[in-house]
Amino acid sequence: MFTIGVDVGGTYTDLVATDKTGRTVFAKSPSTPSDQSIGVMAGLDELAKRLGVTRAAMLAETDRLVHGTTVATNALLERKGARVALLTTQGHRDVVEMREGLKPDRYDLRTPPPEPLVPRDRRLAVHERMKADGSALVPLDAASLGDAISVVKSSGATSVAICFLHAYLNPAHELAAVEHLARELPDVSVSRSSDVLPQIKEYERVSTTIVNAYVAPIVRRYLTNLEQRLHEAGFAGSLFVVLSHGGMAPVEEASRLAAGTVLSGPAGGISGSRRCADLLGIPDLVPFDMGGTSTDISLIADGQASLSADGMLAGQRIALRSLDIASIAAGGGSIAGVDGSRTLRVGPESAGSVPGPACYGNGGTAATVTDANVVLGYLDASAFMGGARPLDRAASEAAVDRIAAALELSRLEAAAGIYKMINLKMADGIRLMTLRRGVDPRKFALLSFGGAAGMHAAEVARELEIKRIIVPTVASVLSAWGMLTSDLRYEVSRTRYGASKISAGEVRELFAALEEQAAGRLRSWFKGDIAIERSAEMRYGEQVFEIDVPLSDLDLGAADLVAQIEERFHRRHEELYTYASPGQEVVFVNARVAAVGKVAPTGADVAAVSSTATCTPRGRRQAWFGAWREVPVYALDDLKPGQSLSGPAIIEAETTTVLVDTGDRVSVNALGWLDITLR
Repeated sequence: MFTIGVDVGGTYTDLVATDKTGRTVFAKSPSTPSDQSIGVMAGLDELAKRLGVTRAAMLAETDRLVHGTTVATNALLERKGARVALLTTQGHRDVVEMREGLKPDRYDLRTPPPEPLVPRDRRLAVHERMKADGSALVPLDAASLGDAISVVKSSGATSVAICFLHAYLNPAHELAAVEHLARELPDVSVSRSSDVLPQIKEYERVSTTIVNAYVAPIVRRYLTNLEQRLHEAGFAGSLFVVLSHGGMAPVEEASRLAAGTVLSGPAGGISGSRRCADLLGIPDLVPFDMGGTSTDISLIADGQASLSADGMLAGQRIALRSLDIASIAAGGGSIAGVDGSRTLRVGPESAGSVPGPACYGNGGTAATVTDANVVLGYLDASAFMGGARPLDRAASEAAVDRIAAALELSRLEAAAGIYKMINLKMADGIRLMTLRRGVDPRKFALLSFGGAAGMHAAEVARELEIKRIIVPTVASVLSAWGMLTSDLRYEVSRTRYGASKISAGEVRELFAALEEQAAGRLRSWFKGDIAIERSAEMRYGEQVFEIDVPLSDLDLGAADLVAQIEERFHRRHEELYTYASPGQEVVFVNARVAAVGKVAPTGADVAAVSSTATCTPRGRRQAWFGAWREVPVYALDDLKPGQSLSGPAIIEAETTTVLVDTGDRVSVNALGWLDITLR
């Protein structure tokens, strides 16, 4: 039986299949932004071909297919989501525009605030109000609700977000509104805040619910369509979708909580990075995932990735828990240009997969990072994608020449400038993920993956004084490979907020109820063992924002339970901000439980015998390493565990290329992965 991981990127769709013996086969297929399922099915054809079977035979022998999708992400970035109406408490319809009264950059006086996903004429007030203790102050007025629904009808809205005040404590009014909408507008998608994010803080709750309403119809339509295509092609197993917190869920759950899929693809990369840390015995890694459109950067510290509820995408607040990932607009398809002051810029615009870089021959004429790599000799135009998709070197040269002419530079200087600019941009992204969090990147190893990362990893690491780089053999498809290591996960939370200090009995009651809810839901998807993870969001009395405090290993039966929880909070606060205030009041705000269904981890082939034979290059070619040099070119598949080589050199695989500069040394570890020590 196979398990298959599928990661849809901006340029390529990556696919990985593993069987019970640990054998791993992978493939790539151009992404199809207009309908991602077309690219997925084409990729499955290619994967089956590499396995030596028909697609139908492969799918018939597949018990689990795990999918990372960018449908929700693209809908938000391109503003192509559903037409949404908002039903909210009278007097509160402008919360989504008032936000928190803050700008991302308070000193930026010119940039306008992000445009709300719901314009004011579709933000409809309903006469009702719950009190802060969950009791009804103003009963739901049926006439007011009916008037609002009439406006929804006439507005042409295809999706409705419902967010009433304090509904996280008492959802009765939201549930009544859902029933009324179901009778009047049965074909309209509905998202209610008490289902999407049932916890305190009104702006976060309404913004997240609106985002969910905005992307849910598109995500549901896509996943339903993909599921149907797969079943028609002979797939009888289970289709799961990776969510932003790194766990996976069935199609029904991913469609319900569509806002939780906005980091679906990158989350697979973090799952894969954690697995790499485990296999390598290296607990501290900086995952560096450079693809065709963007670069995703995160942090694995002590073998773990951190979760955050501070998500923001395209100016929209998404307060669902997600892995802490920084995405920057830097990839192989990033377009180079010259601005009015004759300054070179690279990105954020990308050529994507259509038309793609100039060298793809799909009609693109703009110079991209990939074109610069062709000009510099880093990419072999004739051997790209194993020779199945040769590149047009002349088109790359012509595109870079236009940049060179605008800057009055030579072709080589322009290409080297593009290469340098994108490396600096990605190094800055890693600084944001490390230095600004109080982490010294020099103590970490760089995990290089994504199709384009190998050509840039050494220079990015050198810029940050990182001395060690790991390049897995599955580097070009590590996000898809990592999806096969993702566990099933279902999270629930509940707010406890009051004037009195929380008691040990309340803590036990809260977590018991949440554990029952989370485990009960997960058991409807999963028949294996379930682990429970507990945490609490807490703050000091005078603070505005909470921090997440892990409580999984805490004995809930302890007599001094509350004191232990507060001590955990003080310790965590000091870890994050270098200080704690034990004498201050500690406020317990949200209890959170995750039910986790553990799946068997993806294996990795380990060579029984290492080799001490000298590495033999398969050829040589001219490439730019500070000067034009004829350097040896090695095939990654030919390198054996135990072997080593020194730069300058180029190491090529079908779907990725790794540059080794002068003085850098490469060792091949027991997994066949590259372990690079920089000079």
